[in-house]
Amino acid sequence: MIRITLPDGASRQFEPGISGSHVAGSIAPSLRRQAVAMLVDGTLRDVVDPIDADASIEFVTRDDPRALDLIRHDCAHVLAQAVQELYPDTQVTIGPVIDNGFFYDFARVEPFTPADLPVIEARMREIVARDAPFTREVWSRERAKGHFFDQGESFKVELVDTIPEGEDVKIYRQGDWLDLCRGPHMPSTGKIGSAFTLTKVAGAYWRGDATKPMLTRIYGTAFASQAELDTHLTMLAEAEKRDHRRLGREMDLFHFQEEAPGSVFWHPKGWTLFQALIGYMRQRQAAAGYHEVNTPDILDRQLWETSGHWQNYREHMFTTTTEDQRDFALKPMNCPGHMLLYKQGLKSYRDLPLKIAEFGKVHRYEPSGALHGLMRVRSFTQDDAHIFCTEDQLTDECVMVNDLILSIYEDFGFTDIRIKLSTRPEHRIGSDASWDRSEAALKNALHATGRPFSINEGEGAFYGPKLEYVLRDAIGRDWQCGTLQVDFNLPERFGAFYIDSDGEKIAPVMLHRAMFGSLERFTGILIEHYAGKLPLWLAPLQIVVATITSDADSYARDVVDKLQACGLRAEVDSRNEKIPYKVREHSLAKVPVLLVVGRKEATEATVSVRRLGSQQTETLALDDALQQLFLEAKGTSSAATKQFSRPHPLQTRTSTETEFQS
Repeated sequence: MIRITLPDGASRQFEPGISGSHVAGSIAPSLRRQAVAMLVDGTLRDVVDPIDADASIEFVTRDDPRALDLIRHDCAHVLAQAVQELYPDTQVTIGPVIDNGFFYDFARVEPFTPADLPVIEARMREIVARDAPFTREVWSRERAKGHFFDQGESFKVELVDTIPEGEDVKIYRQGDWLDLCRGPHMPSTGKIGSAFTLTKVAGAYWRGDATKPMLTRIYGTAFASQAELDTHLTMLAEAEKRDHRRLGREMDLFHFQEEAPGSVFWHPKGWTLFQALIGYMRQRQAAAGYHEVNTPDILDRQLWETSGHWQNYREHMFTTTTEDQRDFALKPMNCPGHMLLYKQGLKSYRDLPLKIAEFGKVHRYEPSGALHGLMRVRSFTQDDAHIFCTEDQLTDECVMVNDLILSIYEDFGFTDIRIKLSTRPEHRIGSDASWDRSEAALKNALHATGRPFSINEGEGAFYGPKLEYVLRDAIGRDWQCGTLQVDFNLPERFGAFYIDSDGEKIAPVMLHRAMFGSLERFTGILIEHYAGKLPLWLAPLQIVVATITSDADSYARDVVDKLQACGLRAEVDSRNEKIPYKVREHSLAKVPVLLVVGRKEATEATVSVRRLGSQQTETLALDDALQQLFLEAKGTSSAATKQFSRPHPLQTRTSTETEFQS
């Protein structure tokens, strides 16, 4: 007999080989009907699998959040079956679950188009209604390759070859159709339900390799209920309106070109926004005791071998060999360069903590199919910093970084933050003892802050565990931005040390820290979070002074001069166009404030103030408008205030004898 332990601690004895569904039925007939999978000693398995030894079991029902990936996985299989029923000449390749849905890649002479999706989705609903059971078979490698070869499925033959020796070759059937799959699956196609839809088509290279065949990727999503699907589709529609690539064009911020894939061409307004972010962060870092540095973009291979990047990160690096046969790499990270900076000159314990920061341009190879506007690029700028400290200082430093990161996100309007602790990955450097210390340090820091966090098992960097800061934006999407990593390994590998109070050489602890993360990506997130309507203090062009008639041109230029003297980013629009046209154009460009002036305003020293998104205008005396806009542009956050905290440049008195105070 075998002993099955249930989540409440109760245990029961059964004959070896009993299926999970029969165990569920022994607890309650309703549980057998509702269970779609089971966790056996923590591993998700088919609910019909036999259990041959003592185990702890937990059943997963369809309304359990853990079942969502199963619903989407099964939906991907149904998509593949529908495509092959409708278009028998199509080869199926792979179809994984992804964030918010699933996709399947297909090889077909004539690529699919969006017009094909309703037809395919209708066939999917027919297949779901058949309620065919998912059944698993284990085949020999030879049988699997022979079957797929006979069916003309060359991609599946290649996939069979990638299955490690000794691992079962699993085949799942759903009715008469079958697919190569590791599983698990729900009991039948009917368990998928009706809350699914296909969303788009795209091109994708086989295995993300541009030298391999181009496939058609069909994306879809699925949820446990129609209400959840409707909410998601509403969010997608809103996300489409906020797409930073479209808004970037409308606001004239940036563009991309095939001549430099994954690299940004910043336009003047976009570069102004980018530099505003750097200026903001530069001031926050300086106030927190960081020293800004700059390190080379290209470094010798030997450095990357010492750091471990060459062995563990090589496929993501851009490399070159010079005529003298030296291997170099464009830096994918700033940390090895900062190690070399730390080693310049002898360090004492009195010098620690030492905090160095760099707005370093880094380069990482991303498959062309993964590139996505500012969100996924090959060349980007990190607000990178490294803190060298003693082990006794470690917890306090982690807490200070945590507090700084959270206050910065609040300045930009992000208050819903989730923290994840990513632990040691399978491929890593350093001893288990050093990883134990690193992970304990981050846990201690989190406990000290009192903030909740979740564990992200196995997702740490190869050199140390990390905290990941996930922002939730205005429409409920999550973005992973800031990170904090504890590293005992790189200082030891580079032979870095400080002299302690006893005169001993001790390796410092190295904290890797980024707050925006990628400035390019954070810019894209900001654009979408605000739907392009950036707050006044951050907008690249804050104010446009638009004339009604040419009689007001001179006055408009005078207004702009005064705005610029206040440190505000302002331009004049004196084109021979009607005001409604100017209003529409600047509204599309998301300019926060439009000041309209004509002959009357010039005579009376007033301006007509129109805010982005409002149909109302307000007439103010010029002096009052200048003061109001200056104070508003200072921002309400402490950091934004610092950005505008210099003495006010308008030292001459106006006609009303008003002198602005900063």
